[in-house]
Amino acid sequence: MSLYEPAVFGALQLSNRVVMAPLTRTRADEAGVPTTTMVEYYRQRAGQGLIISEGVWPAPEGKSYPGQPGIVTRAQIAGWRRVADAVHEAGGTIVMQLMHGGRVSHPAISGQPRVVAPSALAAPGQTRTPEGKADLPVAHALTLNEIPAVVEQFAQAARNAIAAGFDGVEVHGANGYLVHEFLSPVSNIREDQYGGSPENRARFAIEVAGAVAAAVGADRTGIRLSPQHDIQGVIESDDADVLATYTAIAEGLAPLGLAFVDVLNAAPTGDLVQHIRRTAGAPLIINSGFAAPTSREEAESLVADGWADAVAAGRPVIANPDLVERWQQGAELNEPRPELFYGSTAEGYTDYPSLAEVRAGV
Repeated sequence: MSLYEPAVFGALQLSNRVVMAPLTRTRADEAGVPTTTMVEYYRQRAGQGLIISEGVWPAPEGKSYPGQPGIVTRAQIAGWRRVADAVHEAGGTIVMQLMHGGRVSHPAISGQPRVVAPSALAAPGQTRTPEGKADLPVAHALTLNEIPAVVEQFAQAARNAIAAGFDGVEVHGANGYLVHEFLSPVSNIREDQYGGSPENRARFAIEVAGAVAAAVGADRTGIRLSPQHDIQGVIESDDADVLATYTAIAEGLAPLGLAFVDVLNAAPTGDLVQHIRRTAGAPLIINSGFAAPTSREEAESLVADGWADAVAAGRPVIANPDLVERWQQGAELNEPRPELFYGSTAEGYTDYPSLAEVRAGV
């Protein structure tokens, strides 16, 4: 199997097995509506076999960053329709990542009076609000009566994404945000059916994935997981507990028949990731982590050697809209400019030259 071969993940048609990883870029307007610059950014990157959008909030309480887009209002849906249309016109496939930030937020960012989480704990550190740096607040612990409404927020956001023309959705169950917060015994100290045992801590993730799959079709639904990424206070240090927790998740996902499972982990060929793959029974997208950008050699070998069905790349796609073409030709890559990863302008966003422009000296 080659990285450059087409693939079918459920209802998703991939022209190759290079995936654009979900990447926070904070370019939406103040109302969370995608901008014209965002339309161009995604259009440029339609050559990847699958685009996974940046994390999009499914409810105002889930907004984590200024400039983060939503998928709640009519204006947001219309804005994302422009993005989806542009990607499709360029021959691409795109899914929307649904990201509820949970306790990684602040009322000054979301405009809501509280942040929510499985337990009344604050995430460590500070965040940047429009008013300056602030400590992350102690979260409101979601009650048993409130949890179904949050699950439904994900499902409705998925419906809205499909209404906006997206090919599917990905539930963000990684990187220390709400779904991931339920998984760790450090961030989830509940004593009811959503806490305590690995099976209970896995319950919320399974319910969200199931509700989204029921809303838009399992063949259009994926989930991102990041076991032992240990970020934003969501710590998973006990190997046995991690195995039990992610086994419970994978077993809960298996009957759904998801389009894909997207795993961010530093050891993609290791026992844990491959166990999740076998147990969940869905195509596996691998992202090897934040420590170093994914290389062409690594991506090609992961697919060729059967460790993954596709490989997600982040920083290389930021700097190289035509990454697939460059990798296929063994061409030199543009260097990313990390100081411009987050911002509000086109600089460092849509101004990376294509290979043709580089060769033409443009």
